[in-house]
Amino acid sequence: MATDTARLRIDALHRYPVKGLSPEPLAAVALTPGAYVPGDRLYAVENGPSGFDPLAPVHQPKVKYLMLMRNEALARLRTRYDAGILTIREGGREVVRGDLCQPEGRLAVEAFLRRFMPGELRGPPKVLAAPEGHRFTDSRRGFVSLINLASVAAVADMVGAPVDPLRFRANLHVDGLAPFAELDLVGSTLVSEAGVRLTVTQRTQRCAATNVDPATGARDLAIPAALQRHLGHPDCGVYAEVSDGGTLRPGEVLRVMPA
Repeated sequence: MATDTARLRIDALHRYPVKGLSPEPLAAVALTPGAYVPGDRLYAVENGPSGFDPLAPVHQPKVKYLMLMRNEALARLRTRYDAGILTIREGGREVVRGDLCQPEGRLAVEAFLRRFMPGELRGPPKVLAAPEGHRFTDSRRGFVSLINLASVAAVADMVGAPVDPLRFRANLHVDGLAPFAELDLVGSTLVSEAGVRLTVTQRTQRCAATNVDPATGARDLAIPAALQRHLGHPDCGVYAEVSDGGTLRPGEVLRVMPA
């Protein structure tokens, strides 16, 4: 179990502006109490009508959107999101650029996706923007996600192959814990020297998205099955809520305060 002497070090920070598309590394992240990582899961691409209502947003199952669990071809795309502009590259070549704040930009991205993956669409793809206070996270309470790099190394031993931490699509990559010790942090608070406080709320249950190589799009591993076989559950990583805000950077230490 975690103790008040436990320390985590932030190894890397990432955001995922569009659900299912590629990550963006961050040099710093400014967190606000009760809010999400800025710029994270701002958009999702509806795979046919989902029933999502931006005027009354509620959490929807991720199967209603394009996502890696079922649409591994998305991993072949490299994206950049800057001030509303989404740029998508495939094989080193820019294939589309659109302002997601404007109807014309969203239409351009949707038209590309119709050409890129026609066999995987259940209906017209539609870019959805998250209203204020909502994000397209897998969990209803998935404000900030953390992955323990020691757990990733243990998963690599389980499957007998290298495992890129980006398979887990977490906001914070942390080290300093034993493998899977993050699962015991639920209820604990992680505190930075500057006073940022993250309250760990739940374990992250892994799905088949982790089986997809984020560099190639190949569905080449069976990570949830390996976790279930070795641990008796598919959990790896945790979610947290921001209790006290502030800025986090790679290299910073988070102290564990038990519940």
